[in-house]
Amino acid sequence: MMHTQKLYSAYCKNFSKQQGAVLLEALIAILIFSMGILALVGLQAAMLQNTTDSKFRADASYIAQQRIGTIWADPANAATYVTSNSSLSPALPGGLLTITQPVPGQFQVAVGWTAPGETALTVATSPCAMAVAHCFTTIASIAGG
Repeated sequence: MMHTQKLYSAYCKNFSKQQGAVLLEALIAILIFSMGILALVGLQAAMLQNTTDSKFRADASYIAQQRIGTIWADPANAATYVTSNSSLSPALPGGLLTITQPVPGQFQVAVGWTAPGETALTVATSPCAMAVAHCFTTIASIAGG
C-alpha cells in the first residue's frame, strides 16, 4: 500500500507542474485560428473592392465603344458628337464623358469616373482634363468624320 501511495504522490507532484498547459495550448490555437479568419476577411474585402473597380472599368470601356459606334454609324454628322465633360452619373458614379477630334477623321473618347469614397483629382493632361479619380480613353479613326 505504501508503494502505491508514493507513486500516487509522485504523479500528483508532476501533474501540478502540468496544470494550465492545456488551457494555454487552447488559447494559442484560438489566437492562430482568429488570425487566419481575420486574414480571410481582409482578403474578401480586397476582392470586393477589386471586383467593383473592374466593373467600373468595364462600364467605362463599354460607354466609350458605344459612343464610337454611334459616330461610325453617322459619319456625316460626326463633328456634332464632340462634347466636353458630359455627365454619365446614372451609368458611372461621378462619370464624365469628353469626345474630342484632335485631327480630322480621328475621335478621342475619354470616360472618367470617381467611385464612392474616392477623391476626384483634376488631371491637367489631355485627354483626361476632368475632375475624376479614374479615366479610360480610346481613339478611333472614322472615315468621313
